[in-house]
Amino acid sequence: MSSKSKELPLDFNAKPIVPTRGVPWAADKWMVRTLLRALNDAPIAIRLWSGETLYWGQSRPEVTLRIRDRRALWQLVFDPDLYFGDAYSTGRLVVEGDLLKFLDLVTRNLPQSNNWLPVLRSVISRTPRSNTLRGSRQNIHHHYDLSNEFYALWLDREYLQYTCAYFPTPTVTLEEAQIAKLHHVCRKLGLKQGHEVVEAGCGWGGLGLFMAKHYGVKVRAYNISHEQIIFAMERAKQEGVEDRLVYIEDDYRNITGTYDIFVSVGMLEHVGVSNYPALGDVIHGSLRESGCGLIHTIGRNRPRSMNAWIEKRIFPGAYPPTLKEMADIFEGHGFSILDVENLRLHYAKTLEHWLQRFNGVEEQVRMMFDDRFVKAWRLYLTGSISAFLLGELQLFQMVFSRDTNNDIPWTREHLYRRCSPLDEASP
Repeated sequence: MSSKSKELPLDFNAKPIVPTRGVPWAADKWMVRTLLRALNDAPIAIRLWSGETLYWGQSRPEVTLRIRDRRALWQLVFDPDLYFGDAYSTGRLVVEGDLLKFLDLVTRNLPQSNNWLPVLRSVISRTPRSNTLRGSRQNIHHHYDLSNEFYALWLDREYLQYTCAYFPTPTVTLEEAQIAKLHHVCRKLGLKQGHEVVEAGCGWGGLGLFMAKHYGVKVRAYNISHEQIIFAMERAKQEGVEDRLVYIEDDYRNITGTYDIFVSVGMLEHVGVSNYPALGDVIHGSLRESGCGLIHTIGRNRPRSMNAWIEKRIFPGAYPPTLKEMADIFEGHGFSILDVENLRLHYAKTLEHWLQRFNGVEEQVRMMFDDRFVKAWRLYLTGSISAFLLGELQLFQMVFSRDTNNDIPWTREHLYRRCSPLDEASP
């Protein structure tokens, strides 16, 4: 791993906090009451910079949002999707109480309101940043090249998986759940020794490494994160499987060759709906007639843009698709969708593990970056837990093949073997 940490990528244009002094204006209190009414009597209190606390409805407040200056209040009312994250990260908004409970209360109650605030949130339309060849590289650099050391602090230690784990039981460790996920993907693909695999978006190379070690396949993996590719190449050499693994620092649109298997885990969120037909072209050109593929992606039940703050500060260019939107990848090329599984609750549990580990190393993260970064990422991880638990986000695994391919499983029994074919053959 590189020992060099990156500059803080979150530019909030923040000035030193100067708490507003004096008695709140009548307009300030009107704004607060508007916020509280929009939350449909949720048990949330709002404390202003003067110390005055307001809440709406009959329920005793369970959490309190402290607003430290007038500008933060007005920004929150104007565009909560964007400015809550910025103000929270810079300390201008403080959640007193459990952050996950606060986010759950807001998510559960805000859409039910008929007030103007949710309408305002919906009409402020934003287009995700471009996912052209150049735009994708910039977007991926913003998030994934923060430094390998940062992610190694809180991801699983074995394969450094920054995607949803699979929990055969809720009590297994994160490491066990990520290995179970890797097996789950490999079994869905029906991997056999000697298969040739192409992977679009390989992260730190864990899936390809696992496939080569445990399933005896050859993998050609594409990724545009420089730091991840260097890490993956070094790890493959250390494990002695570099003869079966080729990592290429390039965009998925430049995939060449033909393969038995196409796999993409956690990349489709960064492709953009407008590029789905082009992705279909790539898969069509690279998959052999008897080939099989799997796409693993965060998704939604209904079309909706990524949260404005996450898209701007954390995941530029990201868009979680619906199943209907994903169909554009396959239609027109003679692909059959064989299996769709939703692992939404598995991702919520994965995030719970990540957040617990992140909180345990927050001082190290603060030294690498700063306090704003720690707060921003805590909010991102906590908000993601809430989104998966409340069904705002889904996790789809979709298996597909050529429509003429009859060499497909008769049942789903193969998904629940205890080990891989190579492991079974071992003494």
